[in-house]
Amino acid sequence: MRADLVVRARRAVVDGAETACAVAVSDGRVVALLGVDEPVDAAESHELGADEVLVPGLVDTHVHVNEPGRTEWEGFASATRAAAAGGITTILDMPLNSVPPTTTLEGLRAKQEAARGQVAVDVGFWGGAVPGNLADLRELHEAGVFGFKCFLIDSGVAEFGHLEPPAFASAMGEVARLGALMIVHAEDAREIDDSRAAGASYAGFLASRPPAAEQVAIELVVAEAGRTGARAHVVHLSSADALPALRAAREAGTDVSVETCPHYLALEAAEVPDGATEFKCCPPIRDAGNRDRLWAGLAEGTIDMVVSDHSPSTPELKRAPGGPAGGDFGQAWGGIASIQVSLPVVWTAARSRGHSLAEVVAWMATAPADRVGLAHKGRIAVGADADLVVLAPDAELDVDVSRLAHKNPVSAYDGRRLAGVVRRTWLRGVPVTTDSPPAGRLLQRGTR
Repeated sequence: MRADLVVRARRAVVDGAETACAVAVSDGRVVALLGVDEPVDAAESHELGADEVLVPGLVDTHVHVNEPGRTEWEGFASATRAAAAGGITTILDMPLNSVPPTTTLEGLRAKQEAARGQVAVDVGFWGGAVPGNLADLRELHEAGVFGFKCFLIDSGVAEFGHLEPPAFASAMGEVARLGALMIVHAEDAREIDDSRAAGASYAGFLASRPPAAEQVAIELVVAEAGRTGARAHVVHLSSADALPALRAAREAGTDVSVETCPHYLALEAAEVPDGATEFKCCPPIRDAGNRDRLWAGLAEGTIDMVVSDHSPSTPELKRAPGGPAGGDFGQAWGGIASIQVSLPVVWTAARSRGHSLAEVVAWMATAPADRVGLAHKGRIAVGADADLVVLAPDAELDVDVSRLAHKNPVSAYDGRRLAGVVRRTWLRGVPVTTDSPPAGRLLQRGTR
């Protein structure tokens, strides 16, 4: 056969397992999976080293790019270069932290215009469900957003308001009518005591956002999903206490999925120093026992996927001063910058617990792609986009934030030694390097 590219790997993650194969690519798609040594008439050939594994490009459905309006926090050029360097070939951009937010068709068009010509990987967009925009949801849905993000608590930015229970119920009804997906920041303000978060004490910040805040909000999400028939997704699950309610909802036939994030799987509260506001996120990083239960939730399938929730800001906002002990957890921006290191963070923790690379690929590529309708992404399969990554799983790196492609050099992972080095990334069969022109596409739901 003839092909544009053939990639030969003694180890490749295909259909949930490792195998040896040759991946033939033409016109940006995988056209054949062959024996590793089978002859192919290809314009270009690449053979992986003995220490390398071929995996599909990851799909990160939870990324805050922040452009336009707060481009100094990140931006499409830097976010997508960092994604590609970390083995992520598709991202979905969150509707808030940009100005305007993606809560109207005009806001979506502004976002698309800002992204056009800048993106190194493929980029899709979430719409936002906020007070007063119920009538905008259909127009956004028809314009191709992948679903709608809402908050059940203050979002942290004035231009993206949160939904009180009656408004949430109305929005879920509309989402059900559209056949869309509602993704929910599920914390309940009545269970949160912000006064305990002020200052440099991480213990105080953690106590201010107890597990009950997530439990109560998630119970509302599953109740409304059950009542309306809407598809729902809980973002960045931190508290394992909510797993029984999610499990029970699914057993009852409710269409609800859930994600967790690298920081909840790799970090624990006891190792967060006072004043170290680079670790601040909402909901917070909890104790080691909770972390163990999140891993159990992943293993049993109650938690569907792992995505970054890459939420950067400027160093000034992230390191809000809090006196001699360092930053102020009450004032600092809440978010972990991680998109370039998400894969090695998760792989390092996963292999220490006996999980396979194939499981990590399922959690970070296939499952998120499937939930948002990108069946041609997140897998090495005939007909899929040839988004391919060469990973050296046993090679190690020391994270140096000054060397990451993130716009701002702040991350909770600075100085950590991680396993799993991304050595090469292809987007639809074309290499993505720091010097290559941006070749990513802007994605719409339901189109390829």
